[in-house]
Amino acid sequence: MQFSVFGPFTVCVLSECLVQGHFLIPPWSLFAFDSLSPPLSLSLSLLEEMRELREQPIDPQAEQEIIDSIEEVYFSNDSFDMVQHELQKLPPELNLQELEEYRDKLKRQQAAVSKKVADLILEKQPAYVKELERVTALQTNLQLAAVICTNARRQLSVAKEGFTEASLGLLANQRRRQLLTGLLKSLRTIKTLQRTDVRLSEMLEEEDYPGAIQLCLECQKAASTFKHYSCISELNSKLQDTLEQIEEQLDVALSKTCKHFDVSHYTKVQLAYTLLGKTQTAMDQLHMHFTQAIHNTVFQVVLGYVELCAGNADTKFQKMQYKDLCTHITLDSYIPCLTDLCKALWEVMLSYHRTMQWHEEHDKEETAPPPGKRPYILNTVELVVDRSYVKKKLEHGLTRIWQDVQLKVKAYILGTDMSNFKYDDFIVVLDVISRLMQVGEEFCGSKSEVLQESIKRQSVNYFKNYHRARLEELRMFLENETWELCPVKSNFNIAQLHEFRFMGQCRSPSVSPSRQAVSSNSLVQEELSLFQQYLQEGNPFEMHIEHKEEETEDVLASNGYESDELEKSVYQDYDSDSDVPEELKQDYVDEQTGDAPLKSVSRETIRSKKKSDYNLNKTNAPILTNTTLNVIRLVGKYMQMMNILKPIAFDVIHCVSQLFDYYLYAVYTFFGRNDLYESSGLGLISSRLRTTLNRIQESLIDMISPTPTPTPDHHQNEKVPSPHLSQLVVLTNSGTLYGLAQRVVATESLVFLAEQFESLQSHLDTMMPAAKKPFLQQFYSQTVSTASELRKPIYWIVAAKAIDYEQMLLMMAGVKWDIREIMSQHNVYVDVLLKEFEQFNKRLGDVSRHVRIPLPVSNVLWEHCIRLANRTLVEGYANVKKCSNEGRALMQLDFQQFLMKLEKLTDLRPIPDKEFVETYIKAYYLTENDMEQFIKNHREYSMKQLANLVNVCLGSHINKKARQKLLAAIDDIDRPKR
Repeated sequence: MQFSVFGPFTVCVLSECLVQGHFLIPPWSLFAFDSLSPPLSLSLSLLEEMRELREQPIDPQAEQEIIDSIEEVYFSNDSFDMVQHELQKLPPELNLQELEEYRDKLKRQQAAVSKKVADLILEKQPAYVKELERVTALQTNLQLAAVICTNARRQLSVAKEGFTEASLGLLANQRRRQLLTGLLKSLRTIKTLQRTDVRLSEMLEEEDYPGAIQLCLECQKAASTFKHYSCISELNSKLQDTLEQIEEQLDVALSKTCKHFDVSHYTKVQLAYTLLGKTQTAMDQLHMHFTQAIHNTVFQVVLGYVELCAGNADTKFQKMQYKDLCTHITLDSYIPCLTDLCKALWEVMLSYHRTMQWHEEHDKEETAPPPGKRPYILNTVELVVDRSYVKKKLEHGLTRIWQDVQLKVKAYILGTDMSNFKYDDFIVVLDVISRLMQVGEEFCGSKSEVLQESIKRQSVNYFKNYHRARLEELRMFLENETWELCPVKSNFNIAQLHEFRFMGQCRSPSVSPSRQAVSSNSLVQEELSLFQQYLQEGNPFEMHIEHKEEETEDVLASNGYESDELEKSVYQDYDSDSDVPEELKQDYVDEQTGDAPLKSVSRETIRSKKKSDYNLNKTNAPILTNTTLNVIRLVGKYMQMMNILKPIAFDVIHCVSQLFDYYLYAVYTFFGRNDLYESSGLGLISSRLRTTLNRIQESLIDMISPTPTPTPDHHQNEKVPSPHLSQLVVLTNSGTLYGLAQRVVATESLVFLAEQFESLQSHLDTMMPAAKKPFLQQFYSQTVSTASELRKPIYWIVAAKAIDYEQMLLMMAGVKWDIREIMSQHNVYVDVLLKEFEQFNKRLGDVSRHVRIPLPVSNVLWEHCIRLANRTLVEGYANVKKCSNEGRALMQLDFQQFLMKLEKLTDLRPIPDKEFVETYIKAYYLTENDMEQFIKNHREYSMKQLANLVNVCLGSHINKKARQKLLAAIDDIDRPKR
């Protein structure tokens, strides 16, 4: 057969392709039995043509389109005569060109199919070659196996024939040798076990507790394997003793984590307890060690300070109880010892906090262990139980540990009487305890009731003594106060004082004044918890008080006045400068250096700003004294203490109110107390002010003992002796308007103090407990708001003495009022009275050169003077025995002249008590019935004035019978008063 020409693989592939009908070459065109038959030659030529076609580059897409254009019949499995098929398709009339085109199409189809077949053949060829190689290799292996089997059978036959007793002996010796080798191995293991204690000691020195326990447990396991040896029984007991020794050292190592937590150290310890299967026991021991650490720490810290202060005294302190030891702390060492105590306790609490963190992270790792790492505890149920126990134990331990800390610090706080501490030192103590309470809040969410109660007890005790001393100090200030103006800047505000800086800080109430100056970085840190800030290093009780830079205040004006306002009217008389010395007419001269300031204000500008209050600009500095400033600072200190320790807020605010009460009472006592108020009929003291003054006198003022006497009672007497005005203050000199400058400074400083209290009301209200807020509201409504009411009684004394009203009464008594002609000229007493007012106005100007007189003060002074003058006029008119209608007209003329000239002297409108005079004058013309109604409606007039009015009218238009009736009506009105 002639298939060899194509090779076996080609024949197989071609056959497969022919069966599947993938190409158009008929079988007879490829294979023939005769070697040189024409079909075979044709086949070879076709293959050659196929190879050429394959080598030609054809677009795969175009090739696929040509294959797709072949008729379906060529791909059918049924045999058919393709020649016949093509011949049948020929048309009846043949066209050579069309036949050639159709032949070319068939050739292209044949070429595409041939190329596809060739590609498939070449694609299958590597697989065929590989399979053929495997068959060849298998054949070779089978031949080798046959040879091995043949040799083995032959050698077995030889061994069977040559087997002897000598061979059996060799085998027995070999077996004995193997047994001896095993024995030698066991002996070496026993020797290693005997030397294990040396390695265990080394591992314990290296603090490799897990390794030591692991080694010890392995030794015990190995010992149980060799227990048939007599020497092993003794080794077992020794290993057990070693294991107990390891547990003891492990307990010591566990106790070290209570003060200085180290992650690697604690990890080793916990791993060791896990290997021992004593995780729960370890947690119980850990809490016992923390309790012991707290006790030992505080005892050692306090003992160190006590022994240091005691010097070379005996060592009896070692045997004292901690509570008794705390009573031996000196005042100088109290704060450093408290700080170190809190630092040490912080280290213990931080260690506990980090211990909890370690267990939380460790639980997460055990829940999802890394690939390839297995936990030591194999029993999952036991692991869950241990983890739950540890978690609950740690959470319960938070409260226990914080309670121990509170009790230790409480014993320290109550062990010393802090009533004699300096204010700044006591604030530091509050600062430290406040920070400690913040630690407790973050540590276990505790409100630190024990600490709050203990510090509250000390604070109340301290504050009572402190407040008592401050009241005595305030009394001393008031008795030595000369009521001179304290020079402050025009923009002075209490927020500029050190004592009130805490109000401007954006911080939590627990942050104390000693930590108010914070940078932007520390503000960010304040948002973190203390345990986050100081987790790795530092300590929240590292106080920087000793290194705190002293803040500077800028509230005092140079020479008492700011440079831009040196020329303002406080030192100038702007009504008239005819009597002002030449040097004062110049620009303002510095009192100390004599130099004129760079900037000045012209006198024309000053005159253009004339006002009744003798003040050129409302931005002038507030009027206050050194004592006022001292009281304000004291209020700031009180509020600092209240801000740090809210439980004593009510006690502090009560004491703050006493400061204001005492200041108000002192001002009233010095400048406003007078027995003529009631007789004036002006209602100078309101019922509210009188109630307030009586309350202060009853609750605060000691009217018996001139000096404070200490009382043995625990609740010390809170009353303070009534203050006395300094002898340097003269209130009887008419040249100074009876101390008007001092009166203005005293009264207006009180008003300024009241204004500052008003500005603090909202802050005090937030500090005050809800149950005590009515006290604060009552204090403001009944006391603070009455400060300005003291102006009336205080300035009334000046107004009553500044003008000679008695002289005016005498002059009016000499005037004849029963005239018969209408007069065109007013009486002389009016000019005298107006001259008195002009002199009063000039004196006010003189006083204003030293002290600014505010508008409300000048209004009150003018109001008092005018009221007194008008009432003097009515009193003078009431002294008239005989008066005609023309006389009454003269009275009206005098009064109108007085009003006209008075309005030029003052800007006060309307003129006070103008109707009081006019109504009295016009009452002369009333009929009997109208007069009776007048008497009932106008009770502001005295009985004498009303009676005189009736008597003067007798004979003109009132008869004797009507007179008796009217006098009886007056008597009825007066009877309830008697």
